[in-house]
Amino acid sequence: MAGIFAKKADFVVSSNGISSFEKIILGGIEQAVLIQSDNIENPVLLVIHGGPSLPLPGVSSRGRDYTIVTNTKELVRHYTVVFWDQRGTGKSYNKHIPQESMNIKQFVSDANELTDYLIDRFGQEKIFLAGHSWGSTVGLTLASTYPQKFHSYVGLSQIVSWTENDRQSLQWLKNEAKRRGNKKAIRELDSVGEPPFLESFEQWGVIRQWQQRFNTITYSDHEIKHPGLVRITFSMFQSPDYTLKDIYHTFVKGFKLVYHQAFIEELASNNFAESVKELPIPITFIHGRKDFHVNGKVVENYVGQLKAERGKRLIWAEKSAHAFHPDDTKLIEQYLIDEKKHLSHLPENVEKWG
Repeated sequence: MAGIFAKKADFVVSSNGISSFEKIILGGIEQAVLIQSDNIENPVLLVIHGGPSLPLPGVSSRGRDYTIVTNTKELVRHYTVVFWDQRGTGKSYNKHIPQESMNIKQFVSDANELTDYLIDRFGQEKIFLAGHSWGSTVGLTLASTYPQKFHSYVGLSQIVSWTENDRQSLQWLKNEAKRRGNKKAIRELDSVGEPPFLESFEQWGVIRQWQQRFNTITYSDHEIKHPGLVRITFSMFQSPDYTLKDIYHTFVKGFKLVYHQAFIEELASNNFAESVKELPIPITFIHGRKDFHVNGKVVENYVGQLKAERGKRLIWAEKSAHAFHPDDTKLIEQYLIDEKKHLSHLPENVEKWG
């Protein structure tokens, strides 16, 4: 029962373009992609979703303008936009996927195969790349390993170090709990110990619970009104391509598949401040000013030390926490459109970050 709560699409792709849900083989596993464009001659933009196992934006975003990280109505006029449900997630779930294949190296390998597929299919020399949250771990690894395949990279809510982020986020939560006089939060947050969190998935569960209650995932106050996490994820129910089973696979089966002990330990050891100290392509980081889910201080410090001879910049989304506010996603859409300047082979000025 696809699109059981379907509503009219926010936009319709031109009849001369493409709006296609497809399955292709990546890493030996059939995986799903959504390709939308008013003109298939447009440059290609691959957007890698967060989570893991939270495919927004992903296949379920067909025809949706607001997609948690960017708007797409205008984006598809400038790019051939590709959203991908990663292995084990949504339309790419398969009960036969080996759990040991759910690791950073394999996700990056899948993304690299997808990149090659898109370059070949659309006759491009390179493509544009963006990644959100967990997708920024895949994205920055991909961009730094195969920079020759990308015009530029945009990190949205960029994760630099999982362990350092957890440390900074935990401290912020404790300070916020004390400021609010929330004794239950103080008690539970003190109980989780110190990062890295390796022994118990419940440690992350406690942190995520209080992050959500303290508005670090979606931010609202008396002036800033966000549609909320429930309304965001409800878009999956409105998808013309998703079934209730796909949603179940995303929130239940997919989470169980990806969050195994070896993967948790691998995340804890990942640190771009040590592994990626320079990048030979233009790079932009866009971060929610209210985002303490992925702590902005860690990103800011990383941008300061990163060597990027072709330009780097850090942009603050003023109304956003981890899931970007609709006002900011409209701005992000324009920032992504502006990335087309990197199609030029002329020398580029290095932009100061800040």
